[in-house]
Amino acid sequence: MEQKIDLIFKSQQAHKYTLRKSNVNDRLLKLKGLKKAIEKHEDKLYAALQSDLRKSRFESAVTELIFTYGELDFAIKNLSNWMKPKYVGKTLSNPFSKNRIYHEPKGVCLIIAPWNYPFQLVMSPLISAIAAGNCVIIKPSELSSETSKVINLIIKEAFNEKEVACFEGDAKVSTALLTLPFDHIFFTGSTEIGKVVMEAAAKHLTSVTLELGGKSPTVIDKDVNLEKAAEKIAWGKLVNSGQTCIAPDYVFVHQQHLDEFIGHYKVAAEKLFFTDTKSYGKIISLKHFTRLKALVEEAIDKGARLDIGGTFDEVEQSINPVVLSKIPAGSKIMEEEIFGPILPLIAYENLDDVIEQINAKSKPLALYIFSKNKANIKKLIKSTSAGGTCVNDVLIHISNPKLPFGGVNGSGMGSSHGFFGFKTFSHERAIVFQSSIDFNRFIYPPYSGKEWVLKILKKIM
Repeated sequence: MEQKIDLIFKSQQAHKYTLRKSNVNDRLLKLKGLKKAIEKHEDKLYAALQSDLRKSRFESAVTELIFTYGELDFAIKNLSNWMKPKYVGKTLSNPFSKNRIYHEPKGVCLIIAPWNYPFQLVMSPLISAIAAGNCVIIKPSELSSETSKVINLIIKEAFNEKEVACFEGDAKVSTALLTLPFDHIFFTGSTEIGKVVMEAAAKHLTSVTLELGGKSPTVIDKDVNLEKAAEKIAWGKLVNSGQTCIAPDYVFVHQQHLDEFIGHYKVAAEKLFFTDTKSYGKIISLKHFTRLKALVEEAIDKGARLDIGGTFDEVEQSINPVVLSKIPAGSKIMEEEIFGPILPLIAYENLDDVIEQINAKSKPLALYIFSKNKANIKKLIKSTSAGGTCVNDVLIHISNPKLPFGGVNGSGMGSSHGFFGFKTFSHERAIVFQSSIDFNRFIYPPYSGKEWVLKILKKIM
């Protein structure tokens, strides 16, 4: 495997100089070819996602395929404009020059994708990388192995491996890939593995985009429609069985509304996911199932109150929705990202205490605010930091390709989707075209007698 990886990497390194000269039509053909290949294998993708995560066809369509088609169509529609040199203003010290920004491909890029949205989180950065004119090597997750097989099939049909190649396999494959001097690495996964990726990239001074996670908080203000908020939170928390990097991780509820919220959440979870048994998925592996069960058991042993759930089916790798409250300090469930259908609730009375608790943790990938109070909304946004924020909803900011998606510090670095993804896989090259009328010669030596130049520069700079 390592020999094959090295061979393809070298072929892409040689080919990247050809791709640098690719025009809009060349890249559009590749994007349209990718779309055609995906359409051809749609049924295989639905079956694979059902096998890996027990995703219903509808959920797979909304969160994986339609999302990907949207990214593709947006890139196809806007690529011509993205690729045009960007005109920038002149300075008074260089009034006759022409200044431009060219977006150049970075070269050979590595995309390491996770298992939770195994198709979307491969295709979204791949679309951006192709739009920017790069060669790409993809490493999908071995945990979602059936989906990875279909991804590999699509890539082989749509691309020559000297432009885009896919390597399936376990962590050994990722380790082998990370020894190579890529021009850019795009990683989606845990913060812990993100540090490993960044360390490997540093050896080659390779730029990185890290889409990580963290504990994304939700704040429910005192004056809201609790029933509506509970329904939105239940959807955002339980879709894909909670295995979503921007899922609400824990919720602040005003003390006087705690029990009422629990009641609404229970009704919403039942209505959304259990009136139709095909609407609720499974935990990806027994290892992850065991970890989630241990988190709940440890919190209860320490004195947390179990408000909803507690049913764990090891054979089906299924966990019914769990809600916990009155969680003691130091419980692991409040220390690490949950990534499952378990929702801790924190009762509060003062919004300043909420802000203090949010800021005591690493900066999250998402922050959700439910409120009618504009002053409180503004206060929460101004007083905290997060990769992205939704007010009176959850998750939906990821679906707009006109918005940047990404984390900050512990939840990631860099942005993706739309033009922001195109920029991520591009080098912004500054170009100055100097005119024949050149003022710069006045700053050349010899310097004696040129004090008048300094006086002018001080005024115009």
